[in-house]
Amino acid sequence: MLIQQKISLKPFNTFGIDVVAEHFVQLDNIAGLPELTALGWKKHILGGGSNILLTGPVRGLVIHNQLKGISTIKEDVDYIWLNVQAGEIWHDLVLYAISNGLGGIENLALIPGTVGASPMQNIGAYGVEAKETIETVTCWNWEEKAFMTFSNSQCEFGYRDSIFKRQLKDKTFITSVVYKLSRNPAYHTSYGAINDELERMGVQELSVNAIAKAVINIRTSKLPDPKQIGNAGSFFKNPTIPLRQYTLLQSVYTGMPSYPVNESTVKVPAGWLIEQCGWKGYKHGDMGVHAKQALVLVNYGNAPGSEIWELSGEILHSVKEKFGIELEREVQVW
Repeated sequence: MLIQQKISLKPFNTFGIDVVAEHFVQLDNIAGLPELTALGWKKHILGGGSNILLTGPVRGLVIHNQLKGISTIKEDVDYIWLNVQAGEIWHDLVLYAISNGLGGIENLALIPGTVGASPMQNIGAYGVEAKETIETVTCWNWEEKAFMTFSNSQCEFGYRDSIFKRQLKDKTFITSVVYKLSRNPAYHTSYGAINDELERMGVQELSVNAIAKAVINIRTSKLPDPKQIGNAGSFFKNPTIPLRQYTLLQSVYTGMPSYPVNESTVKVPAGWLIEQCGWKGYKHGDMGVHAKQALVLVNYGNAPGSEIWELSGEILHSVKEKFGIELEREVQVW
């Protein structure tokens, strides 16, 4: 296991920001974890680099998760349980499931990043969240110097949230995730533009493959390819607000969209709020807000992460001032 010094992280983050890691290692075997534990450096876990904003040199050790492998550990008439190593590319897992006729994660097609991020972020899209298929999460605890396995309930999943982002932040390294996927899936097509896209595609019979293709079409039409324009996907979470507050706002902003969460709260699209504040398509130097999706902040060239961070703060302030709603950043900042 080779620990490198002074390595540029530009190839390892989808914003394409050029900062240097003090120490860097690619981990492809869990046998190396005790050795890394013995090092006294602060540890930063890097997967696909698709949900981070680098604002300056990274001190300590950056561990690039390269743990690979997908295996079936159990199956019955209705379900298959897959044990997936955390360094696997998430979209590759979706394609694997689709090719085997397994449902549950097809709505999450083309989400960037690795499998290890799915429980940490509780990734979600088009009415589906990762928590609906996650059975267990196994991780290495740096303090206990041991592996620990968490059940679904112990992960304390929330909207883009989990115990790994709160109590266990910086204390664990996710090594593998067990997913329970269905041989007879229930299809989720009511959220967003999926039904419209399925109709445009001429789909007569629903399947996991058809839904995944529809999601891919929608995502590629709205979101920039990080290989072309540096970005980390959705920079902000969609806020959940009381129904009463939404009703008052809607009386002023009649076109304000929402999605019900429960009887007393609704979710409002952050992209719509940001667009109403005039940020969509904004550009200053090498940074800006994407012209097709206001949720996405972009690096057109060599913008420093610190400037993108400042821009996100200006957006937060303007939405708070106009609507009285506090947005929350989804992207992690180093």
